[in-house]
Amino acid sequence: MIEYAELVVLIGAPLYIVAIILYSYRLLMGPTIPDMVLAADSLSYDLAVFLMALAIYHRTPFLIAPPIMLALWVYLLDVYVSKYLVTREVGV
Repeated sequence: MIEYAELVVLIGAPLYIVAIILYSYRLLMGPTIPDMVLAADSLSYDLAVFLMALAIYHRTPFLIAPPIMLALWVYLLDVYVSKYLVTREVGV
């Protein structure tokens, strides 16, 4: 199990860095608002997955809570942005 975590961290880290660069470019230079929102979502979810892999690699349960909270915040962002794009008002 630990060998797989080391493999994910060692091989996956450069891939995540490339993905972060591409998502950041799309977030800053995206042609439309939905493209920018999708880039922010992808960036946040990839960061949460990478933080989970680091938590498994370091064998500590303390690193598991922040990625879960990050994923929940991104989901909340999706709900608010989609509601704004549909009704043009923010709130409940």
